[in-house]
Amino acid sequence: MNAQEIRNAYLDFFAERGHAVVPRAQLVLSGDPTTLFTGSGMQPMIPYLLGETHPKGVRITDSQTCLRAQDIDDIGDNRHTTFFEMLGNWSLGDYGKTQQIEWMFEFISDVVKLDLSKIYITCYIGNDEFGIPKDTEAAETWSRLFGGKGLSTGTADIGSEANGYARGIHEGERIFYYDGTKNWWSRNGNEAKTPVGDPCGPDSEMFYEFDFVEHDTSYGEHCHPNCDCGRFIEIGNNVFMVYKKVAEGKFELLDKPNIDHGSGLERFAAAAINNPDMFKISLIWPIIEKLQLLSGKNYESHTESMRVIADHLRSATFLAVDGCVPSNKEQGYVMRRLLRRAIRHSFDLGIEQNFLQEVVPVIADLYHNDFPEVAERRDEVVAVLVKEERVFRQTLRKGLKELERMAEANKTFEHDSPHETQPMAKWMGGEQLFALYDTYGFPVELSVEEAYKQGISLPEDWRQQFDAKMREQRERSQTAAKGVFKGGLEGHDDIHKKYHTATHLMYKALRTVLGDHVVQRGSNITAERLRFDFSHSEKMTPEQIKRVEDIVNDVIKKDLPMSWQELPTDEAFARGALGAFGDKYGDTVKVYSAGEGDELFSIEICGGPHVDHTGQLGEDGKVFVITKEEASSAGIRRIKALLR
Repeated sequence: MNAQEIRNAYLDFFAERGHAVVPRAQLVLSGDPTTLFTGSGMQPMIPYLLGETHPKGVRITDSQTCLRAQDIDDIGDNRHTTFFEMLGNWSLGDYGKTQQIEWMFEFISDVVKLDLSKIYITCYIGNDEFGIPKDTEAAETWSRLFGGKGLSTGTADIGSEANGYARGIHEGERIFYYDGTKNWWSRNGNEAKTPVGDPCGPDSEMFYEFDFVEHDTSYGEHCHPNCDCGRFIEIGNNVFMVYKKVAEGKFELLDKPNIDHGSGLERFAAAAINNPDMFKISLIWPIIEKLQLLSGKNYESHTESMRVIADHLRSATFLAVDGCVPSNKEQGYVMRRLLRRAIRHSFDLGIEQNFLQEVVPVIADLYHNDFPEVAERRDEVVAVLVKEERVFRQTLRKGLKELERMAEANKTFEHDSPHETQPMAKWMGGEQLFALYDTYGFPVELSVEEAYKQGISLPEDWRQQFDAKMREQRERSQTAAKGVFKGGLEGHDDIHKKYHTATHLMYKALRTVLGDHVVQRGSNITAERLRFDFSHSEKMTPEQIKRVEDIVNDVIKKDLPMSWQELPTDEAFARGALGAFGDKYGDTVKVYSAGEGDELFSIEICGGPHVDHTGQLGEDGKVFVITKEEASSAGIRRIKALLR
């Protein structure tokens, strides 16, 4: 089966078993302060795993697109990608671990028909310190199923990853017990790091062995399922949320445990074709083929560059589908970095002309049958990405001129005698190379080549200097996943609720003053201020800004009640509910209203939270004030405002 067939077979399999198939959440989750992007299949499901009722019931399945920006610099090997899909199924207080394992075994063996002799399982070894027993139920279920197919079912207690490298795999072993660093799920990590009050529990991972891949001993003496050498690849994880941490060091069983399963589609597809190179699967290889055609180069000789381009353009394409545009901040910054890194690598292939207009449609073709939004926004997506490429290639030319300027500035004159001067090229420090890379997107290899052409020597440690700067940049990028670059709502205390509510009121006021073409294009709320991006092509006049302020402050003075209800999506829009540009909604949405009856001011689709009544925004005599109105990007304006 190819990747597309696996995706559809998975959704059909669980739909036949009573699961509601829900659409993917966007790569940019509105109102989620924990991450820049949707980075896992379970992320959109967290509210329901924590107890909120899902409008579709207790059995859910989907294929969730994900993006992990912190993996950008890892792309180039055979298994890392920034963009991937997670096949997921959830039981919200319904069936348990035995049923989940039986279904996954059936899907692997009877539907996808993987070679079961190459499947290995990990389970949780238990923790005496916290009174949590070994997960023998999961291991015994797997053992029964493999044994029924005539396969070996030996088990082994591994514990830590280090023990795995020291011990390896013994003949006949298939099921391996690891500690909480590998087989325990919580939002923060192992048992000790699990937040008090959170659901949590053991998990059971499924690995596929590419038995023809030689173990790389640089990772450890022996190979084992959790080895990173590439011989084993995790294709799925079954999480059994059966506990709740009630106090430090104390866990209790949940009355209604949950099941959270996630399988990486790309990795599953690689296992299905028994090829450890994920870039050979049906969702990526056509992109590589197009690059080979455009460049006249082959994949085998230009592997890394083709992998980087194919991966980064998939990410950028779906970001554009979800309404993101390249910029220098937050999601747009990552999108721009992905695109520019892909374009830089195109130079390694000898592609110096615009090529995205040729490649992006190939990507769209791979997804448009299964994700209708790709087909709907195809032309707009191509236009956004092609525009960024055109601008960047101009920037590259500027970078070349800057390199020439640096070369001239680095020249000095050495006086051999009072009467003679002789030009001599100085060293060019690694920080200058990084400046060319960071400011102009100049490939470091090209910078080095041009430096030598200009007669500028490089210090022996130029690579170390450049890499040090790269690490600093990588750390800045990785902080996105840790909440430093936060999109949406930063917190849930009173001041955040006030600014969140003020944003809703301002959104309605902007449409009243400027017109119905105004659509939300981004929002960021902290304890100090609100920031709001919206579609509008002209700078607001002082009079327009004052009118918006007056409308919001008038609603605050009226002390209107804030209320919410769940409505069918079609009904919500029919009532005039506002939403953010590009947001994708399910059949049911949560709708917040400011005011009611004849005093209804606005209704908006949102996950909350808000104040109880608008007068709370004016406590202590505060009023709503717009402090800044500026351009964010082409056709997008940005407002910053305070309650003061």
